[in-house]
Amino acid sequence: MINSNTNTEKLLIRQLTEGNNKAFRKLFDYYRNDLYKFSLSMVCSKDYAEEIVQDVFMKVWIKRESLNPEMSFKSYVFTITRNKNIKFLKKAANDRKLREEIFYKKQKFANSIDIYVRESELESIKQEALDKLSPRRREIFEMSRNENKSYEEIAEELGISISTVRNQMSKSLEILRDFILKNKEIGIGLLLFYKDWM
Repeated sequence: MINSNTNTEKLLIRQLTEGNNKAFRKLFDYYRNDLYKFSLSMVCSKDYAEEIVQDVFMKVWIKRESLNPEMSFKSYVFTITRNKNIKFLKKAANDRKLREEIFYKKQKFANSIDIYVRESELESIKQEALDKLSPRRREIFEMSRNENKSYEEIAEELGISISTVRNQMSKSLEILRDFILKNKEIGIGLLLFYKDWM
């Protein structure tokens, strides 16, 4: 809302300079998530990122009378946020306990990104394996594994015999196992495949 209407933001800043609590709240609600994400990317701590955002808006409130409605409020709050993040990281560098905590969280943050990338790769390999199945076999397989339907339910829904479902599943599993065992890139992901499919 604010971003698409510069005049609305200017009006809110003018109202803020006069001590209007509602204008302050609107600006806070609009920018806090972006500032929080920005802080989180730097300090890798939810608690500290939230604290920094609170400090930023505390400063905005204290300095409200000197705000210029013609300035870019976004640039203003992001500059304050960046400076507070840098100040915090400098403090962390000189505080052993804080330094270890931030380092640990940075490692955890990096590891979670790494896990996400590996899971994405695994999902891609999984789809490649499924593409080895004929459309009919894939349909039966996904009804069994993704929708947790029994062979009886699948047979009834597709109008085929239970033995046909059983045979198609057996052939599908053989094809998938063969693909998985030949794919050396999967590594530990094999366990996930067997857990989900086999």
